[in-house]
Amino acid sequence: MAWTKYQFFLAGLMLVTGSINTLSAKWADKLSAPGCNGTDTHSFEHPFLQAVGMFLGEFSCLAAFYLLLCSDRRRPEPTMAPPQSFNPLLFLPPALCDMTGTSLMYVALNMTSASSFQMLRGAVIIFTGLLSVAFLRRKLALSQWLGILVTILGLVVVGLADLLNNNDKKHKLSEVITGDLLIILAQVIVAIQMVLEEKFVYKHDVHPLRAVGTEGFFGFFILSLLLVPMYYIPGGSFSGNPRKVLEDAIDAFCQIGHVPLIVVALLGNISSIAFFNFAGISVTKEISATTRMVLDSLRTVVIWAVSLAVGWEIFHGLQILGFIILLVGAALYNGLHQPLLARLPWGRAPADAPGTDADREGLLAADGASINGDS
Repeated sequence: MAWTKYQFFLAGLMLVTGSINTLSAKWADKLSAPGCNGTDTHSFEHPFLQAVGMFLGEFSCLAAFYLLLCSDRRRPEPTMAPPQSFNPLLFLPPALCDMTGTSLMYVALNMTSASSFQMLRGAVIIFTGLLSVAFLRRKLALSQWLGILVTILGLVVVGLADLLNNNDKKHKLSEVITGDLLIILAQVIVAIQMVLEEKFVYKHDVHPLRAVGTEGFFGFFILSLLLVPMYYIPGGSFSGNPRKVLEDAIDAFCQIGHVPLIVVALLGNISSIAFFNFAGISVTKEISATTRMVLDSLRTVVIWAVSLAVGWEIFHGLQILGFIILLVGAALYNGLHQPLLARLPWGRAPADAPGTDADREGLLAADGASINGDS
């Protein structure tokens, strides 16, 4: 069935805003400006403040939900179900996981390339699968186990590409490796978040925009408060600010005052996450979760192409191989091979086979993404 113009718009919106989200964060990291009290020019490395901005973007989804609800109620025949009452504290544990995972990933983005950052996030498939078996008592199909193994191979290839292609004069090889490992560690936390959402949140049938906005509310206010003690806690090699503390928000605002262009990068990050979540949710609803997974893979290609075009990184053939392997792993895990097998006389799966009817299912069985699809 051919896509409608609206479906094409949603797919394009998801691809563009998802790419902008990572690229704008990396752009902010690349910008330099003097700090407070006449300190020398230095890079805008403020991962925790950027994470606060990201949660502000998620928080805005709550406003979008109520605007949609008000607009729907004015129609002669409303299509949205009345919002159900639920305990907002249900979202606190997933929000804490989201806050931790996102902060780790922003720290890692300072150390590694944007394309590797995006590719290594594919590790979430591994940990989501294992945790869903352990805690949700799911039974993974053989193709999903194979997808996990293929994804591990892809991660090894991408990591090897970073080892052989370390042309970053700003960061030593050990820092690049540390950044890659932090991304993978963050995926463990993201997988825990997804399992918590599946086990405790989704049974309440909360609208996805409301769920994203509620998690954004908790993440924004908690992380904003944590910026105060972070101003005094030593950060060592993980810190890029002159005072070498975990986060120096005052230094960040001084840098913004000297180079207002940083605001453009930050606003790009904040606004793109809100539109990306809306587009991702809508793509799953209007088209399919499989399409959402494919678009998310295409986002990696766009990020990689732009990074090469602007000179942020140098081409390495191993990255292509790693990306293809990761793509195959994600396709196997999400069941994209099944339509191909169904065309073969000997490859038709029984109707009750695991994963054959998962195209529009929820969190773990379909697109393998948390309710806030990007962190």
